[in-house]
Amino acid sequence: MSNASSNKVKLKKKFDLEDRLVEFAAKVALFSRDLPSDMTGQYYGNQLLRSGGSSALNFGEAQGTNSNRDYVNKASISLKELKESRVNLKVLNKINYGDTKSSAELLDEVEQLIKIIATIIKNKK
Repeated sequence: MSNASSNKVKLKKKFDLEDRLVEFAAKVALFSRDLPSDMTGQYYGNQLLRSGGSSALNFGEAQGTNSNRDYVNKASISLKELKESRVNLKVLNKINYGDTKSSAELLDEVEQLIKIIATIIKNKK
């Protein structure tokens, strides 16, 4: 594979992850919107909305950094937000809030994203 082809593959993978995080944030927004509007639904829905969206936004910022240290810092914030989203989804699942199928899909995706970003951070250090 030539250097140009190799760079395109690396660039595509980077944007594939960004796309997955954006897709996750969008699905979280839709999931949160459909939660019951009682105090519990509003509390956990708002928290999930913030952490799910923040994970994508911070990863986007990480891509614009100039050093590995800055990249690791922003990616670590994204990872922290994903972990918060995971716990929030587990709580909602435990109390039977939200669509069960959507919740399971979100939990699966957040687990995969956590593993991917944790590996990226580990390799950048």
